[in-house]
Amino acid sequence: MEKDAISALLRSINTVFTFKDLSLIWNETNADLTKKYAYRYVKTGKLYSIRKGIYAKDRNYDRLELANKIYTPAYVSFETVLAKEGIVFQRYDRIFVASYLTREISCDGQAYVFRRVKDMILLNASGIDNKETYHIASKERALLDTIYLNKNYHFDNLSSINWDECFKLLPFYDNKTMAKRLDSYYKLAEHA
Repeated sequence: MEKDAISALLRSINTVFTFKDLSLIWNETNADLTKKYAYRYVKTGKLYSIRKGIYAKDRNYDRLELANKIYTPAYVSFETVLAKEGIVFQRYDRIFVASYLTREISCDGQAYVFRRVKDMILLNASGIDNKETYHIASKERALLDTIYLNKNYHFDNLSSINWDECFKLLPFYDNKTMAKRLDSYYKLAEHA
């Protein structure tokens, strides 16, 4: 089992694994046995323990993938996407994630900020890009998520926003105040 278990992990495109992932990959229904294997592999350096119940192949794991696995369901959004897309110019060391709860944690030297959004938003896949190992909001979805949680937010550059896409995504937020805010950002961008 040992050689097969490690080779199964190495063949996986994932870099981060929850305890449940390990059980599925190893086809192991006995939780105690999965714990035993995981503990042994961490001790021998074949597996890296990031935090309780979450492991990686090594220290070079994808931090966005981890952001999706700490609390699920979740997807990367807000300032992480906005900064990457040039919508806000400030760079953030923290990774911002839409989730079912609000928390800020530090894990393996990286800060993660989880912001709670309603289930009807969190579970709607519209505007969410499914990368091979994690989910991340499009810039339009990240903009809407940010407007949803912030009354007044300063965006540095709205020129690359696809406003038709924003207005298409708006109904599932089911928020009239947010619709007014989006409209004012749209008008502001039009006159810039």
